[in-house]
Amino acid sequence: MLRQAQQLQQRMMRVQEELESATVETTAGGGVVKAVVTGKLKLESIEIDPEVVTPDDVEMLQDLVLAAVNDGLEKAQEMAASRMNQLTGGLNIPGLT
Repeated sequence: MLRQAQQLQQRMMRVQEELESATVETTAGGGVVKAVVTGKLKLESIEIDPEVVTPDDVEMLQDLVLAAVNDGLEKAQEMAASRMNQLTGGLNIPGLT
C-alpha cells in the first residue's frame, strides 16, 4: 500500500510539472483578442489585433480582454482537473487542482 501511495505521488508530481508547460489558448471578439494560459493558471501571453484598439472605445477592448483571460483560466482549470481525474480515477483529493 505504501508503494502504491509513493507511485501515485510520483505520478501526481509529473502531472503537476506537465501542467506548468501545458497551455490553452482562447479568443474573444471573433479572434481579435487571444489569451494563452498555462495549466498552473498563469497568463502566459495576450495578443490584441491593432484594429480593435481605438481610443474612443476602450471599454469594449477591456471587455474583450477580460472575456479572453477568464475563458482561458476556466479552460486551464478544466484541463488540470481532467488530468488529475485521469490520475486518481475520479477520486476527489482536496488540494490537487
